[in-house]
Amino acid sequence: MRLLIVSQYFWPETFRINDVAQELVSRGHQVMVLCGTPNYPTGRVFAGYGYFRRTREVWKGVEIVRVPIVPRGRRSAWRLAANYLSYAAMASLLGPIRCRGRFDAILIFGMSPVTMGIAAVVMKIVRRAPILFWVQDLWPESLVATGAIRAPWLLWPIDMLVRGLYRASEFVLIQSRAFRSHVESRGVRPDRVRYLPNTAEPLYVPLPASAAHPALAQVPAGFRVMFAGNIGAVQDLPTVVAAAELLRDQRDIHWVIVGDGSMKAWTAEQLASRRLSQTVHLLGHFPVSEMPRLFAGADALLVTLRRDPVLALTIPSKVQSYLASAKPIVGALDGEGALVIAESGAGVCAPAEDPRGLAAQVLALRKLDAGTRQEMGRHGREYFLANFGNQMLLERLEAWCSELASAHAHRTS
Repeated sequence: MRLLIVSQYFWPETFRINDVAQELVSRGHQVMVLCGTPNYPTGRVFAGYGYFRRTREVWKGVEIVRVPIVPRGRRSAWRLAANYLSYAAMASLLGPIRCRGRFDAILIFGMSPVTMGIAAVVMKIVRRAPILFWVQDLWPESLVATGAIRAPWLLWPIDMLVRGLYRASEFVLIQSRAFRSHVESRGVRPDRVRYLPNTAEPLYVPLPASAAHPALAQVPAGFRVMFAGNIGAVQDLPTVVAAAELLRDQRDIHWVIVGDGSMKAWTAEQLASRRLSQTVHLLGHFPVSEMPRLFAGADALLVTLRRDPVLALTIPSKVQSYLASAKPIVGALDGEGALVIAESGAGVCAPAEDPRGLAAQVLALRKLDAGTRQEMGRHGREYFLANFGNQMLLERLEAWCSELASAHAHRTS
């Protein structure tokens, strides 16, 4: 099949869609990606790229077509809005010109912003190809949950856009089982909703402690609880800092924070003002390729989310990476993410925004013997392979693309 992926983000930006595209190529399909100028997460255009530089390239067999967009900048609502709208506009205008030929199916990688779906609908009309909309974030609810929109009058037109995009899609794929009610409430028939959770990059495999990353040498020996990923408002770092403060006298418990994001500076300030630098360690940002070795040096992996009804419907993508790495998980979150951790037997959870509960769960994990924690990790790995295995999910996606392509070819013949 010849497939078009519409995603504002793509390599060298680090997103799961990179591996999906590469795996589809390895299965013999032709894959083209319509994306924007890379600038995530720094908000600055990556070195070597520009509005008119490297607008076409091939990466691991994937043909990449880039359109110019406004960089997202840092902490500017207006720049972020311009970033979202510029991709929708430029991809809609330039996509039909630059993405030539016939496509069997169009896949929307539906992270924020949902406006990227506009370009996919334009491509559907021009190239007469069916759409699969892979919903990663719920709009407009996620905008309210993150505080991106506070004006109620803006929610109605966004909701109408979402309904229109869903109606234009032959299949709506959901990354969380809890998304189904949201999608169906927007007028999508149940038979058009398919469950396609995220997987983890193939590099996430169990590694022995002896393979731990050299950066962990700056963290004292003890029980290491590692948070990895985006350090943003949604990830609820205040709960992590508060739990660490409650356990500040437990000098053998070390909180290791790996990543970058809008709340990193705030976190650093809090660690200094609360004098937590002896037990909480900000290691900075690392490439995805180095994460397994960082995980190898952790005793437990931490996932947190703010308390919000919409966030409770999601499975944070780091959960799959944690499960695949066969490490115990400790969480402070509600809903589907907590349910997955409980079902897997891989860890323990406190409610979202509950520092005392999180501190208690960390203490409980530390008290377990190493063998019991290893067994929890094995349960997590087994659950990952059974429910989020890369090849299984790719076969599912491939079958749905083929189903739509065949049905579309039959209708147009």
